[in-house]
Amino acid sequence: MNFTHSSLNKALFCSYLVLLGILFTRPLPAADLTAPPPQIQSAVAPVVSVNSGDNAWLLASAALVLMMTAPGLILFYGGLVRTKNVLSTMMHSLILMAVISTLWMVFGYSMAFSDGNAFFGNPFTHLFLKGVGGAPNPAYAGTVPAESFMLFQMMFAIITPALISGAVAERVKFKAYLLFMVLWTIVVYLPLCHMMWGKGGLFNWANGGKIPVLDFAGGTVVHISSGVSALVFALVIGKRDGFPREPIMPHNVVLSLIGAGLLWVGWFGFNAGSALNAGALATSAFAATHFSAAAAALSWTGTEWFLKGKPSVLGAVSGMVAGLATITPASGFVSVPAAFGIGLAAGVVCYLAVTKLKAAFGYDDSLDVFGVHGVGSMTGMLLLGFLANPEVNPLIATTFSKNGVVVSLAGGPHQVWNQLAGVGATVMLAAIATFIILKLVDATVGLRVDQEDESLGLDLSQHGERAYNE
Repeated sequence: MNFTHSSLNKALFCSYLVLLGILFTRPLPAADLTAPPPQIQSAVAPVVSVNSGDNAWLLASAALVLMMTAPGLILFYGGLVRTKNVLSTMMHSLILMAVISTLWMVFGYSMAFSDGNAFFGNPFTHLFLKGVGGAPNPAYAGTVPAESFMLFQMMFAIITPALISGAVAERVKFKAYLLFMVLWTIVVYLPLCHMMWGKGGLFNWANGGKIPVLDFAGGTVVHISSGVSALVFALVIGKRDGFPREPIMPHNVVLSLIGAGLLWVGWFGFNAGSALNAGALATSAFAATHFSAAAAALSWTGTEWFLKGKPSVLGAVSGMVAGLATITPASGFVSVPAAFGIGLAAGVVCYLAVTKLKAAFGYDDSLDVFGVHGVGSMTGMLLLGFLANPEVNPLIATTFSKNGVVVSLAGGPHQVWNQLAGVGATVMLAAIATFIILKLVDATVGLRVDQEDESLGLDLSQHGERAYNE
């Protein structure tokens, strides 16, 4: 893996300090839960009247999550590619706002959130959003209109496949990209969404699942699924021409910094909005999100500075995104000190993934989707198994039952095993399904542009435009 003894020792030293920090953030003993806990997660609260404050927060959160795709991800990814591929890379995120919204309206929402089996809902129950209106659905969010919940969840469905695009930027055919994303959303995203968050889903801890996996805002559904699929896509489509012999540098880091700032702001809607109300849990998730991002930016910067001698701006922003991706599954279940510890771990682990791991195996994940989102959220899911705290979310100690006996999901070995099951199932589904879909797409329309088009740039060869005209 090309480690020198010096750099390895330094990396292990950084990791050791981070793990010490995490040990001090283990949850305290749970508070007395004999008193009725406050309503902090509307997904299980039997409330059926609309609360205007909750509805306003959820709609605002939906807008924040959409902002993460455009302009957040568009600018972040667009700045990291070469000038000749700026528009094509931006188009990859932009077009999904239209394509996935259409799928969601027709049958996607129904397949994810209607009653069905442990793996997916009935796609015909809410076909063309039939029955999704102003009345709340108490199975999911009892204080907001079902239509508001539908809109909020749609924004997750849009950004998840858009994340994958970063791994194959600068070489994928646009028509192949579109076909892949449609099939991937149907085969991977919608079933995972139902399994984790849908009523009766296999891993739904709060609503009839068999294996209680904690995933507050999409560690499995969004980040691990997209990260693993991105890695498979990058391996199947092959490396960019010249990689790694020639330096392939970002054309405009300033654009990426602006996009990353928008991602940080939008992530408050992503995580805090997942409380589905404007109560204490939203505040807790908001705080956890912020402090994890701050910690990861510091630990990535510190690790890079320690190992390479200079702290890069792109490294700091990459650490920030890693902290956000890593805290996503844990944001509604851990304290602020625990979130800070998770962020510290994220910065070091993800830094090593995008430098040492990527170099060792030689894959060309163009914008490090797997190293940041995949590895980051796997780390967050597993640390959550240790750090889940009933003082932050009392429902994890009182909601799940097995054979009629209430089972606490507070941090410990048993919950780590549950988290491992969720991570493992996500990795397997994403990897196998992605590989099959890619082979199908390649056999029908072909995955990759030819060498001449790649050399010319995808802006011109795929869209007939230039980002910058002199």
